[in-house]
Amino acid sequence: MSTKLLYQQDSYLREFDAIVQHIAGNKVYLDQTAFHPRPSGGLDSDRGYLVNERGEKIFVTDVVEEGNDVAHIVDSPEKLAMGEKVHGVIDWERRYRMMRLHTAAHILSAILYNDYNALITGGYITPDVARDDFDLSQVSDWRKAFQDAVAKANEAIGKCLEVKIYWLPREEALKIPGIVKLSDRLPPDAERLRIVEIPGIDIQADGGPHVKNTCEIGTIKIVKLENRGKRKKRIYYTVEP
Repeated sequence: MSTKLLYQQDSYLREFDAIVQHIAGNKVYLDQTAFHPRPSGGLDSDRGYLVNERGEKIFVTDVVEEGNDVAHIVDSPEKLAMGEKVHGVIDWERRYRMMRLHTAAHILSAILYNDYNALITGGYITPDVARDDFDLSQVSDWRKAFQDAVAKANEAIGKCLEVKIYWLPREEALKIPGIVKLSDRLPPDAERLRIVEIPGIDIQADGGPHVKNTCEIGTIKIVKLENRGKRKKRIYYTVEP
């Protein structure tokens, strides 16, 4: 069993139809889904609901990545049956906030990589705030490095650049400098990799949802900076408005 990830084709897909493939406790597995699971891409999961063939709503309270499958954690699995057709609806406000933060994270990480050769050592995105950890051990004033990077990122965002998404053969993709900005981690072992490119700013292998244009992001605002260790300088940030 392998779940088709509809959000990788269209991050703006808010509703979709699917077939129930398997039910295990409160976990429901579909043949395809627009729900983004955690912890894929460092994002929290989508929320929303499924509608069964009788028109009943089944709320999706969490979505979890399980290998090639996606488990939808629901509040009333007894309302669903294997082989049943369901209609899924995403909590769009929650998703769109995370999309804006996700694209902002790519811009910020690209600037820190280009300016300081800093790799990402951890991170997570929720609808309200993103946190990223960077190896800035070679930088004397890491707080200023974050502040400068955010200022540069906001300049780039203001240029209203198109965010391009396409697929490349794995071998070809891995030849691109900076295609991976995660410390000690490579993309999934797949024949083709999904590429997210912001021309002139960043190009990364990435499987998560993004906005179509940087002007949708808004303005990055630093919430807090923390020293979490030699290879882990942490920035919390949000986007406004």
